[in-house]
Amino acid sequence: MMPSTEIIFGLTGVGLFALGLRSALLHRALLGRVVAINVCGAGVFLVFVAIAYRGPELAPDPVPHALVLTGIVVAVSATALALALGRRLREKPPGPGNPRIITEDQQVSLPRPAHRGTCFQDEQEAGAAFGPSFDNSDRG
Repeated sequence: MMPSTEIIFGLTGVGLFALGLRSALLHRALLGRVVAINVCGAGVFLVFVAIAYRGPELAPDPVPHALVLTGIVVAVSATALALALGRRLREKPPGPGNPRIITEDQQVSLPRPAHRGTCFQDEQEAGAAFGPSFDNSDRG
């Protein structure tokens, strides 16, 4: 017995979504992530088409098809926006207003905070603000 058409389309859509999600989480490059998110969207669109199918005798449900068409337009627009923003960030030199885009060949080294776990300059200042329970001056 062969599985029905909507089952095949639905499982294929779920598979596409899973592959796109995996790639979006594993890729570090912006272009790779944008393509992976588009693959996720294609999987969702395929699941919607499978949901709209009612059988060979009846016409498909038009609402999921309208959602898919709208989703395609939104996906193309969001992809263009993401690529344009990525290009602009890459062209602008890194500074206070521009976070660096990390490419695959770069490694990130974050600066260590000057004070660990506290916003006070020293332990006596913390003890003065919160009482003797935070004053560690008696420790050796």
